[in-house]
Amino acid sequence: MDEHVDYLEVTTDDGRVLEVLTGGDPDGLAWLYHSGSPSAAVPFARFEDAARRQGLRMITYSRPGYGGSSPYSWEDGAPRVVDDVADSMTILEQLGVEEFVTLGWSGGGPRALACGALLPDRCLAVATLAGVGPKDGQGLDWFAGMAPENRAEYAAAVQGPDAYAAYLTEDFLPILQTPLAELVGAMGGLLTPVDAAAFTDDLGDYLARSLQRAGAQGVRGVRDDGLVATAPWGFDLQSTRVPVGVWQGRQDAMVPFAHGEWLAAHVPGAEPHLFDEDGHISLAVRIEEILADLKVLAGR
Repeated sequence: MDEHVDYLEVTTDDGRVLEVLTGGDPDGLAWLYHSGSPSAAVPFARFEDAARRQGLRMITYSRPGYGGSSPYSWEDGAPRVVDDVADSMTILEQLGVEEFVTLGWSGGGPRALACGALLPDRCLAVATLAGVGPKDGQGLDWFAGMAPENRAEYAAAVQGPDAYAAYLTEDFLPILQTPLAELVGAMGGLLTPVDAAAFTDDLGDYLARSLQRAGAQGVRGVRDDGLVATAPWGFDLQSTRVPVGVWQGRQDAMVPFAHGEWLAAHVPGAEPHLFDEDGHISLAVRIEEILADLKVLAGR
């Protein structure tokens, strides 16, 4: 565990341990942040400062298999997006949180949407930031516009856990371990020009640290997250009754623009925020705007 970070450890009902970080305004409305795939919880001043200015208490955690969080046991089958709602509730209960808003970036988007759909009495509003759409979404060409690197990875994922883990160990683990100075080149086609430009200073440093911590247990967390992304989510998106904001940039080679368009059209009552000039990384520069809008959606 990172000796420079004070993680809170939360134990789930099935005995797993989740590492949790909090920041922002300790007395503010809780904001549950679901980070992308792959990633792990590491401090990030840009997000924490924005949360503080907006009067939000930022809560985030490393999903199973990332960082210091115990992996899924698989005793009851492969993990699904819906399983992360139970982990989220365990964390919120431990922290004494009754009401909250949630935002998910990239692969965290489905987790935020699941919280909105399944916890309507506690989740006040949802935002997705370059959030991935469901692979089985009717009318969504899931791979269209996706960088070759992501297409190859998810093609490996559908071959099963063992083949996917072997692929990740050979081709993806080195990227998780790449220092920031070399990371832009290592990510290749995943970064459009606008995202490569944004992958500097604090954003690049945060993402590099998050990737490195995500690989603390090798590819276990990455494997499970990838398998989750290519499987049914396990909840009915159409049952969503809380306000949802969908934020997406057209210059995104990781989660194509069509995913945001699909979510904006298929999540009941979703408010679209679709930008021609932003990408997967550069969109995060708008974090304070997104959080302010999330509060408005929540009536706060």
